[in-house]
Order: sequence, then C-alpha cells, then structure tokens
Amino acid sequence: MDAAESMAEDQPSRPDPVTGLTERELDILAFERQWWRHAGAKENAVRERFGLSSTRYYQLLNALLAKPEAAAADPMLVKRLRKTRAARQRKRGARRLGIELS
Repeated sequence: MDAAESMAEDQPSRPDPVTGLTERELDILAFERQWWRHAGAKENAVRERFGLSSTRYYQLLNALLAKPEAAAADPMLVKRLRKTRAARQRKRGARRLGIELS
C-alpha cells in the first residue's frame, strides 16, 4: 500500500444523502446485525474487516449509537445495542458499589 492509499483510508467517507451516515458507519451497523457465538470471533472479525482494535471499534460504535441518523437507519438494531450498553453500564456501576445485580 502506498502513501496515497493509506491517506485515502484515513479520510472519512461522505455521508449517505438518504441516511446522513457515512459508508463506514453503515458498514458498522451491518456488521453489528450479525450474531457472534464464540469468544474472540468478533474481535478478530473487527480487526480483519475494519483494521481497527476492538477498543477503537467500540468507541466508534458508541459514537454512532448517539446519532439520531443511526436510529433512523436501523431503529431496532440501535435500540437493542443501546439497551445492551445501558445494562452493562448498570452492572459496572453496581459492581463498583458492591451491589450484586442478577
């Protein structure tokens, strides 16, 4: 890969006029529609498909979930992901306080 190709990958893609989301954001939503059965499989797929660490991928995903355009593009998926994120946040908070949630 030469320098021009490398720089082109770093440039954000243009928003889709219909959804207001970039091509990469739409790709992340499509990727999140899949179900992962084995631990580590998703992290490996993230690295292969997006060339990102898991940490960076989840940062981008969380930012995407905050966008109203994402909810408009795929409301059920975004609602499920937001609900899962909120449940994990509640569990982390409870653990810090020494409370056991079931």
